[in-house]
Amino acid sequence: MDKVQEGFELIFTIVNAGYTDLVMEAAKAEGATGGTVINGKGTGNEAMEKFFGITIQPEKDIVLILIPKNLKDAVLKAIYRDAGFDTKGQGIAFALPVDEAVGLGKAVKDLQNP
Repeated sequence: MDKVQEGFELIFTIVNAGYTDLVMEAAKAEGATGGTVINGKGTGNEAMEKFFGITIQPEKDIVLILIPKNLKDAVLKAIYRDAGFDTKGQGIAFALPVDEAVGLGKAVKDLQNP
């Protein structure tokens, strides 16, 4: 069994379909090594669309990025800057702590302990 590693965060980013490159390029520029994309479908509120005058695209991509805790703030800021709500990606991002992880390999361990 792989060694259990600690000290990670999982960043979830939800963007309009087709804009995952914005997320991954921003994250990689801050030290992330990769991510996983899941397709999804959002549900919008018609009243909000009419009030704010925005169109909510129902097709979404969810990008999951597991990173060492020390990279979290920089990666979140970069994602918001490049793929946030005021961009074509109209993304939101948030992070959750990960207690333990296995199967991460040497590259991620090196990022964790520079």
